[in-house]
Amino acid sequence: MTNKEKLSNLLGLAQRAGKIISGEELVIKAIQHQEAKLVFLANDAAANLTKKITDKSTFYKIEVSTAFDALELSMALGKPRKVVCVVDAGFTKKMRTLMD
Repeated sequence: MTNKEKLSNLLGLAQRAGKIISGEELVIKAIQHQEAKLVFLANDAAANLTKKITDKSTFYKIEVSTAFDALELSMALGKPRKVVCVVDAGFTKKMRTLMD
């Protein structure tokens, strides 16, 4: 099992545990309120969405990962999504180790 598959499974687990915020507006709010620990942005998301999320994340110093495309992200979460953020420190720590 590759690290990317493990990461995908972990995203699904975090989703079921209620530690994921998904959807553009909600993710931006979470970034602004410093709740987001790690943002996953689909690497094939629209340019305006990519810019919006990257600018906000850079400003608030929150890491953005483009490890997945929209399809992989949607598969991991079980619903169509282009951007999600993790709001749990434990999950974030584990995900970072898989991304390195």
